[in-house]
Amino acid sequence: MRILRGTFSITAENRGAAVAIGNFDGVHQGHRAVIDMARDVARATDAPLGVLTFEPHPRSHFAPDSPPFRLMNAEARANRLAKIGVDVLYELPFTPALAALSPEDFAADILRDALGVSHVFIGADFNFGKDRTGSAVSLQALGKDLGFGVTIAPLVNLGATEVSSTAIRRALSEGRPRDAAAMLGHWHRIEGAVIKGDQRGRDLGYPTANMSIAGLHPPLFGVYAVRIDVLTGPHAGSYGGAASIGVRPTFGVNTANCETYLFDFTGDLYGAHVSVALVDYLRPELKFDGVDALIAQMDADCAQAREILAATPPVEQPHV
Repeated sequence: MRILRGTFSITAENRGAAVAIGNFDGVHQGHRAVIDMARDVARATDAPLGVLTFEPHPRSHFAPDSPPFRLMNAEARANRLAKIGVDVLYELPFTPALAALSPEDFAADILRDALGVSHVFIGADFNFGKDRTGSAVSLQALGKDLGFGVTIAPLVNLGATEVSSTAIRRALSEGRPRDAAAMLGHWHRIEGAVIKGDQRGRDLGYPTANMSIAGLHPPLFGVYAVRIDVLTGPHAGSYGGAASIGVRPTFGVNTANCETYLFDFTGDLYGAHVSVALVDYLRPELKFDGVDALIAQMDADCAQAREILAATPPVEQPHV
């Protein structure tokens, strides 16, 4: 997948795409429905399959003091879009100048002139342009005048629940990663570089890969059965494990992070990029009276996680 940031170097091979537009936070089933509609037209017209999204998330611009809300950082979103077969990701910097564009100027300057899109696909709840004054219906009318097609995808429901990033955040906040996975169509993942922590896990016999969750919507603090993909470095591969997400209250006041113990693994992961998939919630975060009690609980957590992972088939959607 080609990733293009900005609109100043769009070559001929990256113009004329059938493009799905949105923030695609989580790349959930509703997002997939929009992208799959774009895929069908791209294949039928021999056009690239494109996704147009924004970085940082527009909410960070309009509500900079809001609590962390993202399900995915930009790296995780790009990895997911590549897995489902997107040809080109247009990642537009969301600047004050972009936010100030009228719906008409966004359609003409960005979609027609800069990207040269052939067809646009959007969700029924899509809004765009200054003060979100543009709608899905108004973009259809603009596309007709400007020479590109616009298709509106209906919202997706899972039973009685509308699939949305908000509903997925709620499931994660309540310790329901399987419900989140059902709406996502894949396990919810925390992705990024392994950073140095306090190295207490090594002393306890449970060395962990530590990752920041800054800027992400925090799942319910506690211990999870997880699957881990090491994406870079000499230890690249897939592993089972147990992860603790939270502030580590046994050791005082700490910044929230994700600490993952990989089963049957030895090696140095510092600096490697990893993807930690939350499979099941085991228990809440606890404060222990001492390290012996903590180690005993970690032994039990890992045994339980191994059982769960052995009985749980992947829910990842196949690559396209």
